[in-house]
This record gives sequence, structure tokens and C-alpha cells, in this order.
Amino acid sequence: MSRRTAFGALVVVAMLAMVAAAVPASAAVSGSSATGGTLTIWTDKDRRADIERIAKAWGSRRGVNVVVVEKNFGDIRDQLKTVAPATAPDVIIGAHDWTGQLAADGLVLPLSPKKATLRQFPKYALDAFSYGTAVKRLYGAPVALENVGLVVNTRLATVPKTFASLQRQALAFKNKSADNLAIAVPQAPAGDAYHMYPFFSGLGGFVFGRNKAGNLNARQIGVANATFLKNAPMIDTWDRLGLINSKVNYDTAKNAFLKGQAAFWITGPWEADTLRSSGLRFQIVQVPKLKFRSVPFLGVQGFMVTRYANSHGVGTLAKDLVASYIMLPASQRALAAANGRFPANTTAGKQVNNPVLAQFGRAGVGGVPMPNIPQMASVWEELGGAWLKATNGTSTAARPTFAAAARNIRNKIG
Repeated sequence: MSRRTAFGALVVVAMLAMVAAAVPASAAVSGSSATGGTLTIWTDKDRRADIERIAKAWGSRRGVNVVVVEKNFGDIRDQLKTVAPATAPDVIIGAHDWTGQLAADGLVLPLSPKKATLRQFPKYALDAFSYGTAVKRLYGAPVALENVGLVVNTRLATVPKTFASLQRQALAFKNKSADNLAIAVPQAPAGDAYHMYPFFSGLGGFVFGRNKAGNLNARQIGVANATFLKNAPMIDTWDRLGLINSKVNYDTAKNAFLKGQAAFWITGPWEADTLRSSGLRFQIVQVPKLKFRSVPFLGVQGFMVTRYANSHGVGTLAKDLVASYIMLPASQRALAAANGRFPANTTAGKQVNNPVLAQFGRAGVGGVPMPNIPQMASVWEELGGAWLKATNGTSTAARPTFAAAARNIRNKIG
């Protein structure tokens, strides 16, 4: 889900000027005046140039030589586990759901941003990069948020304020033609728990609960909790009416919306360019409330400081870059815009002037970060598969289907 929307270099350069202006030359690391040395950052190809500009703007003020090394995004986490200390990175860009395993393995260091900085981020964005068994600690600086929203073709439907309105309009549109879809949400061929999460949360579903310390508790599995099971017959109704069809794959959902064969589409900011060039009149909102707010899953990307920064003698500098400079509103605007996503910093979010990204950002408010603990690997197939079976048009009852998925998840986790 990390499809990149390219923005013009001039936009990034202009934002960098604001970043430089936002930090006085005398800015110091909290409790230190460290300068000098070489700091190495691992990033992916798509964002290398943007990160290089931003990090070197910081480095020039701190007297630090910044070296940016290009890696395949998916390789960063795995190679950090095996890299020789001499060539290891001090800072990496990564996805929030790497946090649990990297922190458990001692590969990343906890951060301590100033309270004033933390107040500029929603709790769920900070939670995404937080991990701990007894004490929860922050291990990354969230930069960009990614989530799905409900895209409405406003020539074919009005923006629904309630789920009843969404259902009524979607079914009426579907019944106009055999080629029409009610809600274009992808699931085929193997299930898609990510795109279906707004419906799951709206019915009271959750993946893992939290313990008294606020940490994710893999022993408390909410896939078939009592509240969700009580509301699950609504899924049977959707299946019978054809509101949601698990035989629809991503391309089918996308093409139906673009061809005017669906008035409603569940998708995310990776389709921003597609939407802007479509010629359609549309609006993006959060899926309306069911029994509870129908919040989406959140993917959060950001920066982490590795344990190697200390052995390289740049631990304090690396934490200054990540926990101070990169968390500034101006840095956040530049980095999020470079990746075509909505910034995690709320001050930066208010300054987003791209209407599509701004609407996706609002659609993600209150979202649930995809669990960042290793046990989440046991969830995706089972939860997606439950939705696949419960909405395939064959009258498979939702309650026993999700109950079976929860048992399977519990058995996999052990």
C-alpha cells in the first residue's frame, strides 16, 4: 500500500526553505550541544532525493555529514538485522508495523521528544510507533498517514451522512444496471482486511485489546468479541442485498468507479492522481458510523534511530534529527508531500492545500494503527478470509465465520 504520488521538485525546495527558517541556527539538542560526525540514513529510491535535501539542510546547521543510502523499502527492516556494524545505518525510514519486532530485538532506540512537540501529533499516530510490554515507549517519529476513505461520485449520489443513507443510495444505484456495484470495495481473490476495516470497526470489531499500561495485548483477540458478534447479522443482510461483494477485486472496484458503474469506492491516497485526472466530481469522507465510528486502519510511516547510532558516536545527533527536526511542521509538510500522503503533525495537516490529500486526512481521523506487534502476522489471512466467506453471496453466516477466524488466530499465536 505504499504507492507513491510524485510531487514537483519545486514544491519540495520551497518547503525546505520553510524548514530551514523554522529552526534557528543556534538550536541545540536537548541536554547536549553535539555537532560534527557522519550520520547515515537508509531510505528507499522514491524518497531518496527528498530525504537527502531535508536531512542535509539539518546537517549543514549541525556540522554533520549526512550520507543517504538507497535500499528497497522492504529490505530495510530485514537488512538491519544482519548488517555489519561498521556499515549500519544510524537512522532508517520505515513503516510503523515494524516497530514491535525491531524494538523487541533491540535494533532501534526509544525517543524522547519535547512535550510541546508531542502535542502536535494525534495519540494514534504516536501509538503507531510505540511499543512495550510493561512500559510503552516511543520508537519512531511519525511523518505520514495513510488510510482509506469513502470516495463519492457526487454526480451519481449525495455524500451520505448516515450509513442508512449510504446503503439506500448504493443499493438503488446497483439496481439500475446489472453492471453496477453498490460499494466498490476490493476483497478478491484472497480477502482484504485492510480495505474492509471501516465496516469491521463500525460493528465493534477490533484486533487486539490493550493492557493496563496501554500496550497491545495479543491474548485479547477482538475479532469475534461479543459486541461484534451481536452486530454481525448486519453483514448477512449486506450479503443478501449485494451491498458488498467479496468477488470484487481491486481493479474491478477501481474501474467500476471510474466508468460510473459505482457511486462509492473504498480506496486511499495512492489513487490521488487517478482521481484528480478522472474528470469526475467527487468527495472523500469517512465511512458513516454504523454502531460505532467506522474508522479505518492507519498505516504510518516515519523515522527510527538504530542502536548503531550510539556505537558510531552520533546517537544524540540522530535523535535530534528524528525527534526534533523531522517532527517540525515544516519538515512534516515537505516529507509527507514528497510521498503523496497526509502529514502526521496536526499543525502541518492544517496547512495542506492539496484538496484530495486533505480529504483523505480527514477521513482518517480517529483511525486505528495497524497493530505493530509480531502477532499481527497471524491475523491478516484469517480476518480477510472471514470477510471473503461472509460476503460471497452464498449465505454463509457471519457469526460462525468470524468466530472460526478468531479461533484460528488464537491457535496460530499460541
